[in-house]
Amino acid sequence: MSKKNKRSKSQKRNEITKGIFTVLENEEGKSFNYKQIAAKLNITEGNGRNELIKKLVELKEKKRILEEGTGQYKAIPSTKTYHQGRVDITGRGNAYIIVEGLDDDVFIPFNKLKKAFHGDTVDVYIYPRRRGRKLEGEITKVIERKKSTFVGIVDLQKTFAFIRPSDHRMYTDIFVPLDKIGKANDGDKVIVKIVDWPDDRDSPMGEITEVLGKPGEHNTEIHSILAEYGLPYEFPLEVEHFADKLDTSIKEEEIAKRRDMRDVLTFTIDPKDAKDFDDALSFQTLENGNYEIGVHIADVSHYLKTDTILDDEAYERATSVYLVDRVVPMLPEVLSNNACSLRPNEEKYTFSAIFELDDKAMLINQWFGRTVINSNERFAYEEAQHIIETGSGNIPEDVSIRGNSYTVDDEVVSATLTFDRLAKILREKRMKAGAISFDKVEVRFNLNENSEPEGVYFKESKDANKLIEEFMLLANRKVAEFIGKQKPVKTFVYRVHDEPNEEKLMALNGIISRFGHSLNFKSKKDISDSLNKLLEDVKGKKEQNLVDTLAIRSMSKAIYTTDNIGHYGLAFDYYSHFTSPIRRYPDVMVHRLLQHYLDGGNSAKADVYEEKCKHSSNMESLAANAERDSIKYMQIKFMDDHKDQEFVGVITGVTEWGIYVEIIENKCEGMVRIRDIKDDYYTFDEKEYAIVGDKTKKTYQLGDEVVVMVKNTDLMKRHLDFSLLGKA
Repeated sequence: MSKKNKRSKSQKRNEITKGIFTVLENEEGKSFNYKQIAAKLNITEGNGRNELIKKLVELKEKKRILEEGTGQYKAIPSTKTYHQGRVDITGRGNAYIIVEGLDDDVFIPFNKLKKAFHGDTVDVYIYPRRRGRKLEGEITKVIERKKSTFVGIVDLQKTFAFIRPSDHRMYTDIFVPLDKIGKANDGDKVIVKIVDWPDDRDSPMGEITEVLGKPGEHNTEIHSILAEYGLPYEFPLEVEHFADKLDTSIKEEEIAKRRDMRDVLTFTIDPKDAKDFDDALSFQTLENGNYEIGVHIADVSHYLKTDTILDDEAYERATSVYLVDRVVPMLPEVLSNNACSLRPNEEKYTFSAIFELDDKAMLINQWFGRTVINSNERFAYEEAQHIIETGSGNIPEDVSIRGNSYTVDDEVVSATLTFDRLAKILREKRMKAGAISFDKVEVRFNLNENSEPEGVYFKESKDANKLIEEFMLLANRKVAEFIGKQKPVKTFVYRVHDEPNEEKLMALNGIISRFGHSLNFKSKKDISDSLNKLLEDVKGKKEQNLVDTLAIRSMSKAIYTTDNIGHYGLAFDYYSHFTSPIRRYPDVMVHRLLQHYLDGGNSAKADVYEEKCKHSSNMESLAANAERDSIKYMQIKFMDDHKDQEFVGVITGVTEWGIYVEIIENKCEGMVRIRDIKDDYYTFDEKEYAIVGDKTKKTYQLGDEVVVMVKNTDLMKRHLDFSLLGKA
């Protein structure tokens, strides 16, 4: 026999050995017979099967595998140390595994992903760490898929189709047989569901569940954003039908069970384009000279009963989603815009927090319970702001939401001015206690009837906004305190915010020092004070949006939980969400629990509510991501009409592949790729947050002002590329 034949036989036996271990270790604890192993290894011919049987017997005798029963083989239980974590795939196809309890994330090269996708929960084996090297490992098992549906473009062939996913972190196409494509055509944007991924296939197999439309069309792209996060854009028919059959009439027997506040001065203050009004304020002066302030919240839980398809749908959604051109509500319109909307001159059921405050905004008394109100007025923030700024009830036409000028009653003007004065005192107390004032600039668009952006404006938080904010904060805080301080301890839904990570704050300090700012780390209070000073100092400056964004990112994430640790950002020991049950499911839970305890009920099951809190926090995060994506989409759409225009922008990020630039006048952010800068060869200087030219030593550094033009807009990938024209 030739050496070549000997080598090929030896090589074949090694491949069989490797294959056996792959099959058995992939499903550790499960046993297989030789036929099952042969099928998984695609061994079909007789000689190959004989080699497999010999190798199985040999490995068993050498005690490298176990035989369980006759001819059933399994892997020897591993002594390797495994960890469980979440997959974070990078733009380059590699991944990091975020493992709770480990200081560092675990790097996974692309060839060790083991068919895991971004966000999946996996088992990971971590290699022994080499000195000075980052943690590295391999995924051994996908425990749970984050999602099984993806948005993509149909690439139709003669006998099958491939779906090219829109998400750049999705590294594989999805194979769809022709009988599973439904009504999709070549080039359509669709939702595809993965149904299987056989071991012998390079691509997973799927079926198209919905055709979204043609790429680039406005509704197609907005629906795609929702679909990418698994968020719905319409209610199931059976849910709509259930909601439409609800009895939403106001009944005398129900009013008799409530505190009747229909004769107390009450009004709402909301954005001018608001369609649901879920909170109202009432005002009256008491005989002792103190003020009775009512914070009235739509009594959603009166209509939204547990163990109904309507409640199940609201829980699954957990939040309304606020996209750039629409709201995807948590509740059907019959509730969100009608029965639970505190419209003027209509009797409404409410859940209320009633406070007695003295002239210095000190809390004297409080009461919580169900009420009925009749709102006297509906104001937009602009109208309330006019009253605050002028002290006058004469609302001019350019401010009015009624389409004409009108005059507000003196009683309402007086109440508004008192609300404003008390709110400013409450705010000052919060700030002195260490609250942090995040007033980040919010980008808004003027849209025409076709949802095309015609202009950009920035949402400002003025006194009227802050007035409402302070009384909502007061209600949320006092409801949480009322339950949280009871003995024995009762299960409740809190909104908590942990202290910021010191490493992130140090990194923030390093960046802001380039602009002449600094943080004080002496104490918790000093950190808060210096953060507030920073946020105040950057207002109106080129670096404001960058610093605001980085400061927010340095904070911990606020979440819902039954484990109260307080709210760092607001400087409250107790805080909850009570004031928006139309758009947030945790507020519904708070209403139900509060009434349950007011009725003398025992403590609810903590584990049940903790699970609901986790779901609500997760859905809130998905909704926020969808909102950001919709803004990015509209920014790109807006910039597509300004390709020949030069803009001054600020460098907001520096990476090895390019610099990110945010245009000052409209806050649109895009990328300048290093390869597109032609006057020199630039390299990334990580320590200096800069790219540096090899010959000229010219630098482009974080915070520098530069001049750019639009090079390319990609609505489907929501990506904006700039050409760099030089420094401003």
